[in-house]
Parts: sequence; structure tokens; C-alpha cells
Amino acid sequence: MKRILVPIDFSKEAECAAKVAADIAKKTGSEIHLVHMLELPVTTVDPAEMNSVSSEPQIIYFMKLAHEKFEKFVNLPFFKGLKVIQSVQFQHAFSGIISESEKNNIDLIVMGSQGASGLQEMFIGSNTEKVVRRSRIPVLVIKKRIEEFKVDNLIFASDFNKESKTTFQRVIDFAKVFDARIHLLYINTIHNFNTTKNIEKRIADFMADFDFSNYTTNIYNDISIEKGILSFARDIDADLIALNTHGR
Repeated sequence: MKRILVPIDFSKEAECAAKVAADIAKKTGSEIHLVHMLELPVTTVDPAEMNSVSSEPQIIYFMKLAHEKFEKFVNLPFFKGLKVIQSVQFQHAFSGIISESEKNNIDLIVMGSQGASGLQEMFIGSNTEKVVRRSRIPVLVIKKRIEEFKVDNLIFASDFNKESKTTFQRVIDFAKVFDARIHLLYINTIHNFNTTKNIEKRIADFMADFDFSNYTTNIYNDISIEKGILSFARDIDADLIALNTHGR
């Protein structure tokens, strides 16, 4: 891992994400890319005439304001000793984040998201959700301030089919950074029931292609996959949940 991207809107959630990114960067020797998207009205900015942006007083004002905020943001104490690259872009948040990650060969995106409770725990906000679903690289979503980001217990919730193998090595690589144990989790529901024997074989076949031994195998019954994942996470006091979105 060499480059970590953190989208910044100067909110408390963005600061929480940046702090976690800094913790990871210190462990991996990565550089941090901070990007702020200025989503100005289309009547203000014509993408085809970006060279004339400097002639627009309104653009100059927003750019100056963003850079002033950045000046304060990059001086937060957790960035000390790290290489931090900052940029302000005129793009919509979702498309801009994806574009920046591809342009800069980013290895991990860390995003903040407003917390939720009860049945809304899996809701992470429209832009964050779009990035999670469409990004070709891992996205780490942080929902609250974490004083020291460490991962001892990591859940990988999956159906353990062949498609899931394509990204699991990245989960292993991330777990190794923190010397974390991976808890392989299959949620059995009444609408998609499978026998324990079949599930155990599927997981064993899945893991046969990976050189990793610090894991447990878990089959958990619940009324829905979402509730099962959250319940199991609480049961083991998990630090992180990893999911393969399959682009959906």
C-alpha cells in the first residue's frame, strides 16, 4: 500500500476518516492524498472552459476559501511526519473521487460517513455508498472518531463463491498489516438455507487458494443477511467488516 485517498468536505466525519488514514499510513509508509470537490452550479463553471475559471470572482472566492480550510486541516496533529498531498477539484463528489483514485493509482480510499442506529446501521450516505459500490479499489468507511485505529478481529462476510476470490487477497493483505484475525462468515437465512456440511466445504474450497491460516470459520443463522452480519459483529466485538460488493 503506497497511496491513500481521503475525500474531504471539512466535516467532523471527514476528519475522523483522515485520522484513520493517517494511522494506516504510519503503519504502511503510505502517502495521503486529500481531495476536496467543489460542486459549483453548472451555470458558474463550464467544464469546456476551465481555462477561464480564474476570471470568475465567484470561483476565485470558493477556491480561496477551500485552500484556507485546507491550510488548517493539514496542520491537524495526526498528519505530523506524513507526506500529505492536497487538491481542490471542480467535479461532482462521486465521479470526482473515482476519477482521482484512478488518476493517482490509489490503493485505498478512506471515507467518513454519518453514524446511524437501529435498522439504519448499514446506511452510509449517498456519495459514500456510490463510491463503495463502484470503486475498483478497496473503500474503508469510518462512521465515528477512533482514537487509535487498530484491527484485531476482522469479519469477511461472503457467500464464498468464485467471484469473491478476486478481492479476498486484498482483505488478507490488510489484515496482515494489523496482524488481525479474519472471521469468515456465512449467514444462513430461511430464504436461502444451506446445510452446514455444504457451507463448510464451500469455505474450505474457497480458502484452499490462499496462503493464510489466521482465520476462523463461522456459520450464523438469522432472519436476514444484514442483521446476521451486524449481530455476529456485536457478538465477537469486531473491529471491521469487509464485504465484496460485486459492483451492486
